[in-house]
Amino acid sequence: MFTGIVEELGKVVSINVPVFTIEGNVTLKGAKLGDSIAMNGVCLTLTSLKGRQFTVDVTPETQRRSNLDFLKPGRVVNLERPLAYGGRLGGHLVEGHVDGVGKLLSIKPERESNIVTFQAPSSISRYIVEKGFIAIDGISLTIVSENANRFSVAVIPYTYRHTTLGAYKPGAPVNLEVDILAKYVERLAQRSAPRTSRKASAKHKAAR
Repeated sequence: MFTGIVEELGKVVSINVPVFTIEGNVTLKGAKLGDSIAMNGVCLTLTSLKGRQFTVDVTPETQRRSNLDFLKPGRVVNLERPLAYGGRLGGHLVEGHVDGVGKLLSIKPERESNIVTFQAPSSISRYIVEKGFIAIDGISLTIVSENANRFSVAVIPYTYRHTTLGAYKPGAPVNLEVDILAKYVERLAQRSAPRTSRKASAKHKAAR
């Protein structure tokens, strides 16, 4: 589990599918083989460590569901270590399980900040609500507006400088993970709906 607070920008050293070699620093302190790490919001496992470099194995399923397939050597990536029990939760609970790949549509300066607009796959648009949470490439952000399959977030200068967002241009693919609570609520509502309908039907018959 992660928080969506990016700790540092790493760099892609090489890609020899399925092995990705990444250069990091802060996120490798205290790290050991088998630990989890979030790269652009994707939960991956450290398979080797050597100095400031580490490797992760990326499965075909992960490549299909994320923007990792678009990475090239030299590209920067967002890195975050897992949340420690008892640690501060600065963003929101992020699983590192990407729900879909969206597209950056526009970047509009607003005073010192930027309003960044994205297009989301229709399969997850119902989970996107104004003032709700969303993880974009592993960055915990708050939705300021949404309309159909489009939504916008306000990005402060610090986040813009210290994450991949500062390097992106319109058209860039981004990993999207919606709030896990929304998905649980939806599933519970779906499972309870048939029982509720049966009870209502039974009461109706009894009343007759």
